[in-house]
Amino acid sequence: MKKIGFLSFGHWTDHPQSGTRSASDVLHQSIDLAQAAEDLGADGAYFRVHHFAQQLASPFPLLAAAGAKTSRIELGTGVIDMRYENPMYMVEDAGAADLISDRRLQLGISRGSPEQVIDGWKYFGFSSAEDDPTGAEAARQKTELLLQLLGGEGFAEPNPRPMFPNPPGLLRIEPHSPGLRERIWWGAGSDRTARWAAEMGMNLMSSTLKDHESDEPFHVQQAKQLRVFKDAWDSEKWGFEPRTSVSRSIFAITNDMDRRYFLASGDGEDQIGRIEGASTAIFGRSYAAEPDELIEQLRNEEAIAEADTLLLTIPNQLGVDYNAHVIESILTHVAPALGWR
Repeated sequence: MKKIGFLSFGHWTDHPQSGTRSASDVLHQSIDLAQAAEDLGADGAYFRVHHFAQQLASPFPLLAAAGAKTSRIELGTGVIDMRYENPMYMVEDAGAADLISDRRLQLGISRGSPEQVIDGWKYFGFSSAEDDPTGAEAARQKTELLLQLLGGEGFAEPNPRPMFPNPPGLLRIEPHSPGLRERIWWGAGSDRTARWAAEMGMNLMSSTLKDHESDEPFHVQQAKQLRVFKDAWDSEKWGFEPRTSVSRSIFAITNDMDRRYFLASGDGEDQIGRIEGASTAIFGRSYAAEPDELIEQLRNEEAIAEADTLLLTIPNQLGVDYNAHVIESILTHVAPALGWR
């Protein structure tokens, strides 16, 4: 059995053929799609976070709104770039959104991917040390503080003459949502950062882009990354069993519209490139085929088999109805044959 959800980048563009012409369109349709996915029996609605782009960027209002409109489906991010975050404020926002959704948040966080502007987090009022030019170390330090704050222990000295009565002892950030600490995921781009995620007690979120660490196909490298994470996990220390996820572009061709959009778009080969001009990265292939062929293509996909959660990347600009069809096609025609459902 495998949890299956969708991952939306939340693109919009003012183009006549786009189903999302504005930020308002994307936000409202994201909520509608979360509702539709829940009705179809999907397990998760996840949203990408990109700053300075015509894409989703501020996740907590969206997660709270989707949480108020749904009752069962998990709501998450994939991923929040911690270089841009104030952990104190983030804990407040996350706690409120999690309580509104009755504790269904699954928050993916990370150092983030290459952004639209140079050192974008600096425009948000943050900086990094001279020996941390990409902000990676700053992101990890903020993450450590975030995890500490989510534990709910008091740390702030109360005012002896407060506006409202205080409980005894040091104060914590409110609202506190018990259990959210166990629903934080780290977006790892290498075996080393996957191991670090385990050491920090976070679940692992691995996307279709990672450091190219061997000559093996992407899905084999990614499966090894998931096993590195699991081997490093200390269940006794953290008190819960971790989760792992991968994301994929997978389209089952079941009608003429599918054929028009995707039949020739399945990229059957991994791609090799560079991230920010430095490390060599490998990007996993996408899949688009009729269900029987798609099932055979996915049968030997090691990373999907290794993970307990699969996130389907969706073409959000094609609208809610079509994306609901994309999700339903996988749940109906592909997942049962592979033992995912």
